[in-house]
Amino acid sequence: MIAALAVFTGVLGLLIGSFLNVVVYRVPAGKSVVSPPSACPNCDSHIAWYDNIPVVSWLVLRGKCRNCGEPISIRYPLVELGTGLFFAAVGLGFGGALLDATTVGGAVAGLLVLIAFLYLAAITVALALIDLDVHKLPNAIVLPSYIVAAALFAGASIALGDYEALIRAGIAGAALLVAYFLMAFIYPAGMGLGDVKLAGVLGIYLGWLGWGTVVVGAFSAFLFAGVFAVVLLVSRKANRKSGIPFGPWMLVGTWFGVAVGELAFAWYLSLFGLSAK
Repeated sequence: MIAALAVFTGVLGLLIGSFLNVVVYRVPAGKSVVSPPSACPNCDSHIAWYDNIPVVSWLVLRGKCRNCGEPISIRYPLVELGTGLFFAAVGLGFGGALLDATTVGGAVAGLLVLIAFLYLAAITVALALIDLDVHKLPNAIVLPSYIVAAALFAGASIALGDYEALIRAGIAGAALLVAYFLMAFIYPAGMGLGDVKLAGVLGIYLGWLGWGTVVVGAFSAFLFAGVFAVVLLVSRKANRKSGIPFGPWMLVGTWFGVAVGELAFAWYLSLFGLSAK
């Protein structure tokens, strides 16, 4: 059953990935993501539904517009495929609680948590690409994510009748929001307000899973960004004045925390003879 769920979420991810290509292009430009329909930027011809099938259409058309032959960037199918694989991984990681539930409340909670992390996967792809492209984390994506996360996790807590994880998520979200705000206030050249607003969202997700996840997820962002910056400096592909977007590393760190946060934190504490419990 878990394999079937992974396939289902993977196919869903392919479809969402196609939509994310639109989001990544239009949101920074202040354009609607639903109108007008997708069209070739060269000849302006609308893209038919059969030319908009994730990955497959790009391969069939050999990476070119059907009407004018203009090359279509390989990034489009890569985003679709990557999102599909990302969603499949989330299905594997969070689908177990849904499939193993023995009560209606447990099943509802498992479904809501799965949807919450699928949503996080979707905005991760969109925000990372937008930040890399234009060095912005749009409010149009970040701010509604607070409402989505709060609603889904609150619903899961109500279904379970257990509010410990929800309270922890709220505290963690507020803590990371304040911490990033202070960093941006002290050193505004190194931290943008977009990072600050995103930090609160990511803190909610990390906090839902545990304090170890919060610590590992938050710290990993700085660790990975620092290592990447050093590599760029050593290879002379950047200098000390180069602007490197931090948002993607916040997202990478968060998913690292989601994947191994509790285990990594417990291992670290064990080095000092301590326990996470």
